Amino acid sequence: MHEMSATVSCSAAGKSGGNVLARIGTAMARHRRVIIAIQWAVIIFYLSLLVIPAFRPIPADDAHLYANLRLFAQFMFWGIWWPFVMLSTMLLGRAWCGVFCPEGALTEFASRHGLGRAIPRWMRWSGWPFTAFVCTTVYGQLISVYEYPQAALLVLGGSTVAAVAVGFIYGKGKRVWCRYLCPASGVFALLAKIAPLHFRVDEDAWKRNAERVPMVNCAPLIDIRHMKSASACHACGRCSDYRGAVQLAGRSPASEILNNRNRDVTSQEAIILIFGVIGIATAAFLWSSSRWFVHMKIIAAGWLIERDSFALLQDNAPWWLLTHYPAANDVFTWLDGIGILAFILGGGIALGAAVLVPLWLAARIASRTALSWQRLALALVPLAGVSIFLGLSMLTLAHLKAERISLEWVPVIRVLLLTAGSGFSAWLGWRLISSASSAMRRLTAFSVYTLSLALINLIWGMAFFQIFFAI
Repeated sequence: MHEMSATVSCSAAGKSGGNVLARIGTAMARHRRVIIAIQWAVIIFYLSLLVIPAFRPIPADDAHLYANLRLFAQFMFWGIWWPFVMLSTMLLGRAWCGVFCPEGALTEFASRHGLGRAIPRWMRWSGWPFTAFVCTTVYGQLISVYEYPQAALLVLGGSTVAAVAVGFIYGKGKRVWCRYLCPASGVFALLAKIAPLHFRVDEDAWKRNAERVPMVNCAPLIDIRHMKSASACHACGRCSDYRGAVQLAGRSPASEILNNRNRDVTSQEAIILIFGVIGIATAAFLWSSSRWFVHMKIIAAGWLIERDSFALLQDNAPWWLLTHYPAANDVFTWLDGIGILAFILGGGIALGAAVLVPLWLAARIASRTALSWQRLALALVPLAGVSIFLGLSMLTLAHLKAERISLEWVPVIRVLLLTAGSGFSAWLGWRLISSASSAMRRLTAFSVYTLSLALINLIWGMAFFQIFFAI
């Protein structure tokens, strides 16, 4: 009797929660003007913090972020915006893209009033998100985008100008830039797979509803009727309740990854995850504090000096190519630039390959035609999401440390986050592998798979806790 009451109570609670979410989705559809007003407010705030600080003087050593616009803008962009946009995507799906993103709103506005040309074939190439992510990440490190507003204006402002230009030329009221070219879209698409909220589409209800209604303008160019993944959906809410078949709903964070089939997962997704989010991004976060980087540069400089070759030791590169701020005693030589490129690209590819090999072997050992290495790779999304949040939050903590705020709690939080991400990824991997033909195959395949998790944790352990030796 008690079990039956508990079941009824849980069912009622689930329906109640579902009704609340459905009503939120309905409100988003009905109050579209409010969302547009929010977007324009974010655009004004974004442009103000992007443009004005670039023309302000370098702050004094004792300046505080709450009293200096340059430091405040730096903290807002890299200490608050980026890490918590990544976190929100893991929790809410791509609501940032659909409700708040200034680039998305601007490119859609430009497209609404633009030329409306057809999207060219070259723009639909599936490799653009990975290429754009790598280029933006590496270039940002070369010009110290996290530290200087001029660099932020060049990288973020350049991306915004490109988004507006693409919107003005292609599509009609669409987000062509977001769908095909945005450097962050590939990362957002991966992290949204584990979001517990999504817009659920009931295809049967869609078919049953014969009412003729105007088609919803889906800005990110999704076939709403057949949408099964949260990856491309911008969670803007404008399709909520359409034909009685679309609702904002809760789901298990594991459901999308576990329910995928091999044909649902592309190699591009796996490459962005393994070589982009895990490989290149991790190397970009860690190069500046790496002893390996310092040793590599010292050896290269000594080799050049022995041969009286000093061209690469010059620091005459312009600021938009390599960091060059003599007033702040921060100047990169050509050798620095080459070293950064070598460390990020070489280290990122090496780390990605080291993660890929166990995945490939585990999928082969499991001997399941229904489990490709690409599909198994998606089990790493939780740990990859935690990793990119931890990397970005290093900038947050650097600002807080400069303000003399106690950070004694940080190591515990880092361990908890890595444990949670690793545990979730381990469980997903086990579930995907668990249908192997024999217990021995399952255990062996899972043991090999966990080598990828161990490697990622080892890298962050070396960076944060000086395990074995400093990275």
